[in-house]
Amino acid sequence: MDTKRQRMNSPDRELAIAVRASKAPAISRAAAVLRLLGKSDTPLGVQTIARELGLVPSTCLHVLRALVAEEFVSFDPDTKRYSLEAGVLTLARHWLRRNRFNDLAQPALDRISRTFDLTVLGVHIVGLDHIIVVATSQSSQNFQLSTQIGSRFPALISATGRCIAAFGDQDENDLEGRFKKLRWDEPPTFEEWKAQVRQTREQGFAVDAGNYIAGVTVVAAPVFRARGKLSHALVALGIGSALKRAGLPTLQNALLASAQSLSNQLSGEIDSE
Repeated sequence: MDTKRQRMNSPDRELAIAVRASKAPAISRAAAVLRLLGKSDTPLGVQTIARELGLVPSTCLHVLRALVAEEFVSFDPDTKRYSLEAGVLTLARHWLRRNRFNDLAQPALDRISRTFDLTVLGVHIVGLDHIIVVATSQSSQNFQLSTQIGSRFPALISATGRCIAAFGDQDENDLEGRFKKLRWDEPPTFEEWKAQVRQTREQGFAVDAGNYIAGVTVVAAPVFRARGKLSHALVALGIGSALKRAGLPTLQNALLASAQSLSNQLSGEIDSE
């Protein structure tokens, strides 16, 4: 997962590669522009956007003008720069309205974060491509490990990735190819990772003890929707030494119990937790 040392496998380069590989380039270009503007703390000019995404400036300008017309992007005529417009909130609001996971998960995230003084996330799993942070509860400690709602990460990274590999039905060759593209502070070998995936399948949750980010322990528990399909995960992040003092087994049990409760609720089995 993410901290203030954000680890996104050079996201702008990934966006550019995705655009070039897409079978629907117009849509991919628009999506890449929106993601880039969404990550930027300041408005961006055409040349900067085109350079970051590997687009021809004239093509980039065409995409931007279309997004402005749809009210997804705003244009400042004085600075000649672009930023996200409020129109994107309409799409987000409709998605949130029909997504039960956030409402159901937030009390559990808050409870675990408060009890263990950790950052706890709810992530949405998008196949083997990405996971997206859709809910979060921040710890109150001075040194915070934090991320933002909407942040995207490679699906197989860290503890969440082990859950995806453990409870999905993926081809091993596909997993290995994707694994080789991941970036870790202290990367496990593929054989070590496969052993950790098997352990995850046996115990029902995954632990990344400093592989993804040195000194940081990440614990993840899978959440399933109807028909046992993996759809989300609950993820807790903390400094490894602090987690040991707080009681890692207790945290693991709390995260797993909450994930199982959410799975029951999402699949229609009412849980009174």
